[in-house]
Amino acid sequence: MDLPGPIHDILVVFIGSVLVLGGLGVVLLTNPIYSAFSLGLVLICISLFYISLNSYFVAAAQLLIYVGAINVLILFAVMFMNGSEYSNDSYLRTIRDGVTSLICTTILFSLMATISDTSWYGILWTTRSNQIIEQELTNNVQQIGIHLATDFFLPFELISIILLVSLIGAITMARQ
Repeated sequence: MDLPGPIHDILVVFIGSVLVLGGLGVVLLTNPIYSAFSLGLVLICISLFYISLNSYFVAAAQLLIYVGAINVLILFAVMFMNGSEYSNDSYLRTIRDGVTSLICTTILFSLMATISDTSWYGILWTTRSNQIIEQELTNNVQQIGIHLATDFFLPFELISIILLVSLIGAITMARQ
C-alpha cells in the first residue's frame, strides 16, 4: 500500500497497538478459547503489517497457514480438552502464575538486554542470494524462496521446529 507518510505511520501505530493488546489477551485471558481467538487477532495483525509493507504473498501465506490452519488446529485442540482441568486449587494456581510471571519477565528483560547490546550494523549478510537474483529471477515468489533458502535459512528452520512442537502438543492434547 502506497500511503502518505503520516497516514502510514498512524496505521502502523494502530495495528501495532491492536497487536500488543491481542498478545496480552493471549497471555492474560484465562479461558483458552478466548485466548485462541486473541491469537487469531494477533496473526491477522501481523498479516496487515505485511500488507502495509507491500508483501502481499507473505500476507496471504500468513493468513492461510497461521490463521487458517494453525489457529484452527489450536481451537480444535482446546475444544477437545476437558473443562475440569481448569478448576484447580487457587493456591496452586497463584504459585504457578507467580513462577510463570517471573520466568516470562526474566526472558523479556534478557531479550531486551540482548537486543540493545547487539551491534546490528556489524552483521555480515551473505551475498549468495544477491548473486542468484542477478540471474534473471525477478519474480517475487522466486525471490522469497531464494531468501528463505539462503539469508533466512536458520529462522525458517527454527519456525518450522516451533510449528512441529505446537502440532505435536495439539495432537497430544486432542488425543486425551
